[in-house]
Amino acid sequence: MQQADIVSLLIVASVAGLAMPLGALIATYQGIQPKWLENELRHGILALGAGALISAVGLVLVPEGIKDVSVITALCCFVAGALAFMALDIYLAKKKSAGSQLAAMLSDFVPESIALGTTAALGGGTLLLGVLIAVQNLPEGFNAYREMLPKNKRRSSKLIMLFVLMALLGPVFSLLGFYYLAQFPVVMSGIMLFAAGGILYSVFQDIAPQIRMENHWLPPLGGILGFLVGVVGHMLEG
Repeated sequence: MQQADIVSLLIVASVAGLAMPLGALIATYQGIQPKWLENELRHGILALGAGALISAVGLVLVPEGIKDVSVITALCCFVAGALAFMALDIYLAKKKSAGSQLAAMLSDFVPESIALGTTAALGGGTLLLGVLIAVQNLPEGFNAYREMLPKNKRRSSKLIMLFVLMALLGPVFSLLGFYYLAQFPVVMSGIMLFAAGGILYSVFQDIAPQIRMENHWLPPLGGILGFLVGVVGHMLEG
């Protein structure tokens, strides 16, 4: 791969990661009036992230993950991912940590960044996956900031900086995938399927129940919009 392509990979990974602090910045604007509009916006952002997550699973992680493994291995990795995310969910619920959304955000951002690097190493397009990661990181950054703010009101600017530092994990893990894990396609397939199982669990357990609002029908359209981002990107690259 040419050096220009590596630079392109780093740019895509960085932009995808920076969607987290961007989401946190958007979350700093509170008190939108009328109140119903703020609720609609919050639920719509949740739906947007859910749609992008499902799109990443259906269009990238699962199709790429099943290429180099058997059906049994694929099923085991997928179920293991769902169980692992469930265990993390239970642990965070018992601990009642303000960073549960933060942990959930990183748990899918890291394997997806690795997948971004390996995709580039194998000659595939990185734009689709990069866009999907960015679209899901935006609402996750929004929700993580809102979740952590009550215990860090005097350090809101430091929270933003924390999100910026976490964004750097994108280029780091994409390089790990590019230079090392791309040599082990079976391992990489397992990571993709593991992440896919965990992401779907998170969508149905943590995100989807929060999208619906009584007598409000617009927020779920955010899920449609998020999924369409992946569909359009897939068609443009294909």
